[in-house]
Amino acid sequence: MQKKTCALKILLLALSLAILFSIFLLVAKFNHLYGQKITNSVEMRQDIISLPEPRLSSDVSIEETMSNRRSIRDFTDEHLSLEELSQLLFASQGITDGTHRTVPSAGALYPIEIYALVDKVQNISPGFYHYVPDTHSLQYISSSSIKADIPAIAYHQSWMEDSAADIVIAADYSRTEKKYGRMAEKYVHMEVGHAAQNIYLQAYALGLGTTIVAGFENAKMKKLMGIEYMPLAIMPVGKT
Repeated sequence: MQKKTCALKILLLALSLAILFSIFLLVAKFNHLYGQKITNSVEMRQDIISLPEPRLSSDVSIEETMSNRRSIRDFTDEHLSLEELSQLLFASQGITDGTHRTVPSAGALYPIEIYALVDKVQNISPGFYHYVPDTHSLQYISSSSIKADIPAIAYHQSWMEDSAADIVIAADYSRTEKKYGRMAEKYVHMEVGHAAQNIYLQAYALGLGTTIVAGFENAKMKKLMGIEYMPLAIMPVGKT
C-alpha cells in the first residue's frame, strides 16, 4: 500500500511538472507573438517619412543647367543627402501652389507616380519607397533589395548597380484615358519626358549625375516592384 501511495505521488508530481512546462511554453510563445505585434506596430509608425522642404532658388541658372546637362553613368560610392533626394523628388512631381505641380499635365490629371529605390542616402534606410506629392513625403513600401535585380531586367546594364538611388517614373494611364481616350498614351509619355528632364536639370544643379533608362522589360519591372502602375523610365542617381 505504501509503495502504491509513493508511486501515485511521483506520478502526480510528474504530471504537475508537465503541466507547468506546457504553461511555460505557451507563455513564451505568447510573448514572442505579442512582441512581434508591438514591433510591427512601431514600424508602421515609421512608414511615412517627411522630406526636407525643397529649395526654390539656387546659384545655378536654368540656362547653365540646360547647357551643361549630360547623361552620366559613372558614380562614386558617396551617399546622397536626404535634402538632395528631396529636391530631386520635388522636381519630378512636387506640388507648387496647392494643385499644380512642377511638371505640366494634360487636363491636370497627373497620371505619373514616382518611386525611389534607395541604397545610399543619408538618414534613410535602404529600401523601396513611394513619393507622395501632397505631403512631400516618402511612403515606405519594403526593405527588400530589389534595386540589385534591376540591371538584369534592364538588359544587363551593370553600371546601374553603382547608383545611390534609382528614381522610377511609372504611370496610371486610366487617369488620362477617362478624359482623352486613345490620345492618353501620347500625353502620358510626354509627361514622363517632362518629369525626366526636370530630374536631369535638378541633378546638375545639385552637382549630381543621372541618365534616363527606358531600355528594360516593363512587365518584369512592374512585377518586381509589385505595383499596380506601369514603370516607364528609371533614373539612377549618384555622386560623380
